[in-house]
Amino acid sequence: MSDPKTFDIDARIETIPNEPGCYLMRNHKGRIIYIGKAKDLKTRVRNYFQSSGDPRPFVRWLPRVLGEIETIITANEKEALILENNLIKKHKPRFNVQLKDDKNFLSLRIDPDEKWPRVVFQRDKSKGKGRHFGPYHSAGAARQTRNVINKHFMLRTCPDHVLENRSRPCLQYQIKRCPAPCVFDLERSEYMQDVEQAIMFLEGRGDELVVRLRDQMDQASEALEYERAARYRDQIEAIEKVLVRQQAVGDRLVDQDAFGYYREGDRLTVQVIMVRQGRMTGARSFSYTDQEFPDEEILSSFLNLYYNAGNHIPREVLLPIDIDEHEIDSFEELLTELADHRVYVRVPMRGAKKALVDTANTNAEHSFEQEHAREERVRDLLEKLQRRLSLQNLPRHIECYDVSNFQGRQIVGSRVVFCDAEPDKSKYRRYKMRLQKGQDDFGSLREMLKRRFRKIADGDDDAPDLAVIDGGKGQLGQALAVLEDLGLHEVDVVALAKARTDKTGFDDREVTRSAERVFLPGRKNPVVLKKNSAELYLLQRLRDKAHDFAIGYHKTLRRKQSLRSSLDEIPGVGTRTKRDLLRHFGSLKRIKNAELDDLLDVDGIGPVTADTIYDYFHPS
Repeated sequence: MSDPKTFDIDARIETIPNEPGCYLMRNHKGRIIYIGKAKDLKTRVRNYFQSSGDPRPFVRWLPRVLGEIETIITANEKEALILENNLIKKHKPRFNVQLKDDKNFLSLRIDPDEKWPRVVFQRDKSKGKGRHFGPYHSAGAARQTRNVINKHFMLRTCPDHVLENRSRPCLQYQIKRCPAPCVFDLERSEYMQDVEQAIMFLEGRGDELVVRLRDQMDQASEALEYERAARYRDQIEAIEKVLVRQQAVGDRLVDQDAFGYYREGDRLTVQVIMVRQGRMTGARSFSYTDQEFPDEEILSSFLNLYYNAGNHIPREVLLPIDIDEHEIDSFEELLTELADHRVYVRVPMRGAKKALVDTANTNAEHSFEQEHAREERVRDLLEKLQRRLSLQNLPRHIECYDVSNFQGRQIVGSRVVFCDAEPDKSKYRRYKMRLQKGQDDFGSLREMLKRRFRKIADGDDDAPDLAVIDGGKGQLGQALAVLEDLGLHEVDVVALAKARTDKTGFDDREVTRSAERVFLPGRKNPVVLKKNSAELYLLQRLRDKAHDFAIGYHKTLRRKQSLRSSLDEIPGVGTRTKRDLLRHFGSLKRIKNAELDDLLDVDGIGPVTADTIYDYFHPS
């Protein structure tokens, strides 16, 4: 990679073509720090380095860190948009906005092709057939929506294997929230009518649905079916309550997304307000730091990631700032292709659409201020922890390690990560010991830490500011030895030991002999943090989550081993048959209790295999 003193930016720009495509900026170590797109690569890159007295911070900052610029030519701007999205997801450059994966947000899914469709939670829209609705800004909102549907539209809630194996109605039938298709002969057409109405409700077509339900209620009343009419009445009341909570923002029944934007220096917040059928249905905000690049580039990159992540694409996308006209045309073409309907991207200057964007901007500023206040509280907490434990780094990125085993078997380890005092589950890792045989906590800890920190020493991952080891002096010594061998002296390491407890001798109550202790390198006596302090609570959360994560992995391995030990002993039962059995019955217990006819109902299992499985679990 180019040395900072020898990298000639002007000479490199002259070799860049005047073609559409993407450019990748690398630092002096070869790591990609920014990815952008352009209709004219040479013009876009040259703009960063023109000596025009541009006061923007990124213009002065780039020459100090830049080691190389790579370009990838595409056939047109739409292909450049697609390529940029894929490259950002793959390389996750430091100075690009990163959209939180929608797998972390709950959506609702209905598959109308099922015999008896139901509403299920879904985090990854790429999985599962059927219609997806959402994502919802909080798990509570998604659960509340599903509860309304289950209560008033009476769709089943049980999974398939329960539906197929139930012999009598469950509690949901008793409280009139399910028609029990598992045991009663129902007309599928009547059930699908409820499914269609639930889909209308999820699509935001509440007004249309209320009109339909009123007609059905009147028809039921005329036919003297008062119980059925009362059900329609309850549905109407529930839908109207939801409609009252939704703010009407216009008289046009058009789906819109209005984006707001607020920025101070390198920190910014993007807000999106969702309008469905003329009603405001929700909002989400995204906050970023270390964003030195121009507003129009950041917003363009954000839109590309947002809609390619599977979010609903409306008819109109309203933007707060103007971006290149050709880029807007490319966005419209790409979004139209993704949505399978015409999409318009606009920057409104007046009227109701401008008012909606202004509302999004106001919400973005409010979210920015809230996030800024939270960051100040977090920084104050981390600075206190840094001073109390005499750390060389501000512990923004903390990793905690724990080892778990059961009588020396299934030895596993866990790593949990907190960024700015909050869990970052995308960086959690589990370790199954490969070399350590037998119960040796020190050896297991060494193996796990070597595997983790060797990646850092090789430059394949970023080092944490602080590593917390669950244990005492011995565990701390093992961690320090690993870091010393790898030459990693910039990482702070501490060990957190649980408080010791004793029985009183008079009853079963436990009395704490000492508080939580933090062992530090080069210090004989541990540090005892103040009880109920925020610093202690942070470390305890880390340790507890690492412990729970390791225990959960350990239980999973033991459960799999238990399943394998039973099913693997049956002659003629291979991996595929085991998978089909578990998928059909849901548990080993149900397989053991299954009758011969039940086993024959499993796809792929013939009479010989069914007899073998049945005879194995019923030897008499």
